[in-house]
Amino acid sequence: MLKLRLKRCGRKQRAVYRIVAIDVRSRREGKALQNVGFYDPIKNQTYLNIPAILYFLERGAQLTGTVQDLLKKAWDFNELRPNQT
Repeated sequence: MLKLRLKRCGRKQRAVYRIVAIDVRSRREGKALQNVGFYDPIKNQTYLNIPAILYFLERGAQLTGTVQDLLKKAWDFNELRPNQT
């Protein structure tokens, strides 16, 4: 099963995160299938590759809570999942 989750990057006390599609059995810094976004909590910047996110959601990928909150904040989440009521 796939999940869209955060992968920590950066140095100590200056963490930045990549939003990645990864197998649930992989560790946090494991090899990702694809990078689909970027989140910098210090500068409060978010970059999302919406077509790639939609591609993985259509194929059954699950969102972690933090990634779901980022998507809600940055994009209208109802548009991301049009076929769910």
